[in-house]
Amino acid sequence: MASILSRGFQIRPLVVYSSPIFSKRNGVLYCTLQGVETQTDQHKKPQPQIKAMTQKQNRMVEQLLQGYEAIIGIETHVQLSTLTKAFCGCPYNYGSQPNTTICPICMGLPGALPVLNSKVIEFAVKVGLALNCKLSLNSKFDRKQYFYPDLPKGYQISQFDIPVATGGYIDLDLPVEFGGGHRRFGITRVHMEEDAGKLLHSDNGTHSQVDLNRAGVPLLEIVSEPDMRNGIEAAEYGAELQRLVRYLGVSNGNMQEGSLRCDVNVSVRPKGQAEFGTKVEIKNLNSFSAINRAIDYEILRQVHLHSKGQAVEIVQETRLWEEGSQKTVTMRKKEGLADYRYFPEPDLPEVILTQEYVDSIHDSLPELPEMRRRRYEKMGLSMQDVLFLANDATVAQFFDATMAKGADAKLAANWVMGDIAAYMKNEKMSINEIKLSSDELAELIASIKSGTISGKIGKEILFELIAKGGTVKGMIKEKNLVQIVDPAEIERMVDKVLSENPKQVEQYCGGKTKLQGFFAGQVMKESKGKANPGLLNKILLEKLNAAKDS
Repeated sequence: MASILSRGFQIRPLVVYSSPIFSKRNGVLYCTLQGVETQTDQHKKPQPQIKAMTQKQNRMVEQLLQGYEAIIGIETHVQLSTLTKAFCGCPYNYGSQPNTTICPICMGLPGALPVLNSKVIEFAVKVGLALNCKLSLNSKFDRKQYFYPDLPKGYQISQFDIPVATGGYIDLDLPVEFGGGHRRFGITRVHMEEDAGKLLHSDNGTHSQVDLNRAGVPLLEIVSEPDMRNGIEAAEYGAELQRLVRYLGVSNGNMQEGSLRCDVNVSVRPKGQAEFGTKVEIKNLNSFSAINRAIDYEILRQVHLHSKGQAVEIVQETRLWEEGSQKTVTMRKKEGLADYRYFPEPDLPEVILTQEYVDSIHDSLPELPEMRRRRYEKMGLSMQDVLFLANDATVAQFFDATMAKGADAKLAANWVMGDIAAYMKNEKMSINEIKLSSDELAELIASIKSGTISGKIGKEILFELIAKGGTVKGMIKEKNLVQIVDPAEIERMVDKVLSENPKQVEQYCGGKTKLQGFFAGQVMKESKGKANPGLLNKILLEKLNAAKDS
């Protein structure tokens, strides 16, 4: 088990508390800081139109970039899906009314002592193992000192010199449309910490209100090695982390809710230069597409300054990505480690993990995205199929369950990626919400493969099963959908269609062979879609050739 031992000492620093103004309206507690202004007010600035580059400009950009190399690393904050916060019993529900899930510990009131949520340790160990890290069996918490209006204690409980996990890596496959290929990116460290609150800015910019619901929510910060070289790689790294935490069940990974936040560090250096360039951090990235575009813009900005002999103007700072103008803008000068004045958290004991505890968590890990992709590859599926199916754990489980019933891998993949995925997208549903079961999809595939029903009838059955449920066998029997495989019956229908369309038969005999499709369609219509397509086309071609020779 994970046990917690007291460090045996206490540090009692002198803390000076500011006096924010608390008010209560409609049963909700608000903390208002008058006169707080943001350094970048996007609401007041007009958003310029985004103009596409011409081919000539693109060529100029490519030539400019050829002599430089970008170095990219990412700090990712993952919000853990624990029932309560990291150091108190308050729940956290995204979208709750401001300051409705707080307590003296969340608010940083004097005398309130934190108690560590053991689930945070379990989730941290899971992520560390999944990222192939070395775990610290003895780790501790530290205080990270800085002032910000939404940080009520004036410090954040984090981990500094002894994080819970270090020295790992993550494997991923780039999408085919971006050139494909396998990549491995190093993981520097994984550490536990708590989240801060949230500032709600007024529309006119005169004041900001503080919502402390998020204060104390458990986070894992995952720091990558500077192994990425372009925006695509960085975006795919972020997407793979999202997949990983969802597979593990430690976080929902929703970027729009702030459950997964990526801060990107970008520097540029001339090719062949050993030392890194000046690092710039980019924040406000709320999608993987934004990560890609922000990095590409920042690389171009820094390369432009290098090429003009103005590299000294690249300073270590934090910049914001502005979606409207599609560019990064200065937010603040980047703080160094010394500014945070780390020291061991005196109110929390050490975290000590036993090997038995670590092994039990290791044995409980599910099949991870990388393992699943390699397994699907061995089935003979294309990389496009593999990436789609393994992207969502629930879709992958549905596919695996279909396969377990003996379905052909490629046929099952085609149905899941095609009509089923299209239905889910249109109806905004997950695969767990549709009425179709994996057993019935396997039965549908088997019925088509055996010739019991045609592919066209199969589609009709599929959509009804997705929307209303039921069984394939029951629907075939109820609607008399069994495929017509009697040659005499199909021949009778072919003769009927040809006799009713003499003009088209004459045109076919005159060389318009594409009319074969017209006749096949008419026969299908006559059979209400139940004629076996292979048998139909064979008999039809024989009849048409006979008419041609006569």
